[in-house]
Amino acid sequence: MTLTIRQVDGWRGTAHFVDVAWRVRETSIDRGATRWVPPLRRVIRDALSPKNPFYQHADRALFVAERGGRAVGRVAAIENRAHNQHHNDRVGFFGFFDAVDDEEVSAGLLHHAEGWLRDRALEHARGPISPSMNHESGLLVEGSEFPPAIMTPWNPTYYGRLIEAVGYTGVQDLLGYDITAGTTLAVPDRVRRLAERTARTTGVTFRTLDVGMLEQEARKILDLYCEAWDGNWGFTPPIWDEFWHTAKDLKTVLLRDFSFIAEVDGEIIGFMMMVRDINRVLKHVPSGRLWPTTLLRLVRDLSKVQRGRIVLMGLRSKYRNRGLFPLFAYEAARRAKAVSFEGAEASWILEDNEALTAPMASMGMQPYKRWRIYEKTI
Repeated sequence: MTLTIRQVDGWRGTAHFVDVAWRVRETSIDRGATRWVPPLRRVIRDALSPKNPFYQHADRALFVAERGGRAVGRVAAIENRAHNQHHNDRVGFFGFFDAVDDEEVSAGLLHHAEGWLRDRALEHARGPISPSMNHESGLLVEGSEFPPAIMTPWNPTYYGRLIEAVGYTGVQDLLGYDITAGTTLAVPDRVRRLAERTARTTGVTFRTLDVGMLEQEARKILDLYCEAWDGNWGFTPPIWDEFWHTAKDLKTVLLRDFSFIAEVDGEIIGFMMMVRDINRVLKHVPSGRLWPTTLLRLVRDLSKVQRGRIVLMGLRSKYRNRGLFPLFAYEAARRAKAVSFEGAEASWILEDNEALTAPMASMGMQPYKRWRIYEKTI
């Protein structure tokens, strides 16, 4: 049967694009062992909506592949002008990639995305980025036997082969660490002693994020976040509207006991934010549709979830090399013990970010998941 690829848009086109993920997973050869947790469709539609603040400095095009009247794949082409201005780059992105195990399908989709990017004088295609590095990023290449945490991708194992067959090569790996209670969260005595000594010598104190003043807290954190991450591979500072849009979405899943701010003499010098792993509830909502019964389940079950994901963490640049990571780890462990918390995933962490990977290795932690970002000259 002939393969057709068409660009879709508007409410109906976007809804169809979102639905393709379900159609592809139905036919995936990995479906018997799938760990995919269907997201809420409204969340994906929001990430694609022109009303999303991200598109104040970006554009996108949506492509769907069909064969015999059946959807067999999808991809989004994304021009992030803020990224190219910040990095002085000519890079375009592809994201929201899904396809059956068929190289004709994946090649056709990616070639359409590359053509759209070339029309905008972009020289490289990078992805999967859905739609930016401040959202879901990378292709899962290790750890597919584990279920995905909130806001992290899970994909069939053959996706990497399909992308590489079109000429893409890996340019950066992102790591995920499993921090489980009773092991890693039981901080070793040497780390505890180091943390306590660091607290005395630096004067660092911690306070819980004030959710009642979330907008004011978010404005302070955004400034620190941009300073802490400046210079990291692929990082583009988000504008306030974009950051606040995400913060409001995360408010309902924010783990308040584990979202804290570090201060020295009243100055904010670091922070950590953890969210409750809503995927443990969403795995029971296979349609991804927000029916009244879904809302009831979320209200009833979300507060019972005792596992999270560390989504944001940062330190002011002048504090980066002062051994504060064990202090943050100890503070999180202390709070976890107080509420009998199960653990968390720390992701994503750039593989070349030795400021984080080295302390984790010294505490006996090794990555259990790996996502890969690919790139190709177009």
